[in-house]
Amino acid sequence: MRSLGFVVNRAARDLRSGTSHSIGLVVLDMMNSFFTEVARGVEEAADRADHALIVCNADNSRDKERRCLRMLTEQRVRGILITPVGGDARVVDDLQTAGIPAVLVDSRGRPGDSSVAVDDRRGGELAVAHLLSLGHRRIAYVCGPPGVRQHADRWAGARRACLRAGVNADQALVRLRQPEMGLQAGLRAAEEQLASYRDVTAVFAANDLLAFGVSRRLLRAGLTVPGDVAIVGYDDIELAADWVVPITSVRQPMRDLGGAAVELLLAPPANPRRRRVVFQPELVIRASCGARPMTGLQDVAGNGRRWPTGAPLPTR
Repeated sequence: MRSLGFVVNRAARDLRSGTSHSIGLVVLDMMNSFFTEVARGVEEAADRADHALIVCNADNSRDKERRCLRMLTEQRVRGILITPVGGDARVVDDLQTAGIPAVLVDSRGRPGDSSVAVDDRRGGELAVAHLLSLGHRRIAYVCGPPGVRQHADRWAGARRACLRAGVNADQALVRLRQPEMGLQAGLRAAEEQLASYRDVTAVFAANDLLAFGVSRRLLRAGLTVPGDVAIVGYDDIELAADWVVPITSVRQPMRDLGGAAVELLLAPPANPRRRRVVFQPELVIRASCGARPMTGLQDVAGNGRRWPTGAPLPTR
């Protein structure tokens, strides 16, 4: 067999046995390091189970998500792991009809759905409770569009932190939405929205990429982080520790999410294990939130003058 270079035809073997050794993973946005780390956890667990992995990028598009699921269904994969676009767990219905098991990743889903997720309400509470403990009483929450369930949960957690601290959430928190969730969206939030709130002393960003964009725009304007504005991100991706000002962030166990999803997918049907796995987040404190809060956003000269309402951030 070695001399002839024989290679086992896994596809033919799977067809004969009626059991596939391939797993599909549909990620929301491969450009987001959060999903890259989740994919690494999936790959490691799939490799241990002697399964191949097919990764598809939905690119935040429902149409592309449907095409990915159709392709994986045609491949007759053993099962599919998916973070649905817009958090819509109904995408698994057609898979169940086709007899393909599915596990929702970073999504709670509906009763009866298999899922792995992080307690995002607890994560939002950790972030804002920390900022409140530093004395901040006007905090901007920079997040994505309304359909992102995780961002809504983090907002609910932020409000719960205010309630437990005896602080009026409506006065302490302001929500700044962006249509996207990347670094450029963070830049826009600081450029177009944050300057309208002159008394903001801290920003809680719904992911680290948004935090990067906000901090970059503030630093370009000659402001200091955390001296003028403290920042807390979410996910604790690898770059957070190495950013210009290292970002305090709520850590999600990204690889563990991926590994748990594979274990749940491959578990025997009769296995009594829980069909929902919820991880707890952890606050990782770095330099971006460490200073005593100031009176609000300052101008480039650092003389304490506040910008007029709606004025753009200054440039160097």
